[in-house]
Amino acid sequence: MTTDLTLKQRLDADLRDAMRAGDQTRKGTLRLLVSAVRNAEIPPEKAATGDGPQRVELDDDAVMQIIRRQVKQRQDSIEAYTKANRPDLSAIEAAELAILMAYLPAQMGRDEVEAIARGIIERLGAKGPADKGRVMGPIMGELRGKADGSMINAVVTEILASLA
Repeated sequence: MTTDLTLKQRLDADLRDAMRAGDQTRKGTLRLLVSAVRNAEIPPEKAATGDGPQRVELDDDAVMQIIRRQVKQRQDSIEAYTKANRPDLSAIEAAELAILMAYLPAQMGRDEVEAIARGIIERLGAKGPADKGRVMGPIMGELRGKADGSMINAVVTEILASLA
């Protein structure tokens, strides 16, 4: 018998554990995440008409996309709260971000991203910053979910600028 849980089942189980443990931050974060997943399972045509509770079961990749969106929201909030000099709110968002990051695969480091980017740039024959649009698509396709998009953008910009 296998105990492999889908990501959605793992979120539900972790939410129950957080409730039992009385971990308010974890419970609140996972409740929002589970709610976002459940909302995404409602087909747009059913949501618009209100016809029936039929849901579309999301696979792990779709749930991972929702988690990434939640992570991005937290990162944006931390940045905004930091600029507004609100360390109290920034700390809350950082705690929630840490909880969400545990569900994402380990992110690649800058050196790994740079090596992959250099290989793709070389393969495509990019000559400078003007080729950035042509290069970003394949790089993002290969690194999606494995590295932060802003870091990928910065690395590609640096590499292409050095070629010019």
